[in-house]
Amino acid sequence: MLLFGLATWYAISLIMRKILTFASAMALAALAWAGGPATPPVQKKAPPKPTAAKSTPAKKPAATAATARRGKKAPVVHTTSGWRNRQTAPTPDRYKEIQEALVAKGYLSSEDANGAWGASSMDALKKFQAEETLESTGKIDSLSLIALGLGPKHDSAPVLPRVVDSNNLFQPESGRN
Repeated sequence: MLLFGLATWYAISLIMRKILTFASAMALAALAWAGGPATPPVQKKAPPKPTAAKSTPAKKPAATAATARRGKKAPVVHTTSGWRNRQTAPTPDRYKEIQEALVAKGYLSSEDANGAWGASSMDALKKFQAEETLESTGKIDSLSLIALGLGPKHDSAPVLPRVVDSNNLFQPESGRN
């Protein structure tokens, strides 16, 4: 104490007091920030509206964000122009093409291949589907058409098989690149 003097010790104690006060304020702020609110804020519900004594049935309210959070889904509205409704019934020409394929495979008589899909055509398709280990419903479906060789038609150019020449380069069979 004799070396520094009384004034020096007083100045050092003031500085230390400021440092400790600042450090304790920062520690309290960090604790308050990390803790967050003790409980989430509660939203007040609106009181129910008084209803008059009428004989009309009550309408269900539309789905809101609150019902979506609880897992309830809004009803799905189906339109008539959905992707499932775009497929049309086959034309008589397409029926005749399918019937001719069944005739060629021996499941239908040639007299019944008239372009009208009847019971004989359905029975022939059922037999074909059963022998091809397909679901034998008698209904025209994509797997049955593919098995008959009447799968999707593409307008693209035919694909040429590729062969390997002596330089191990892939070339079209026609020899052009």
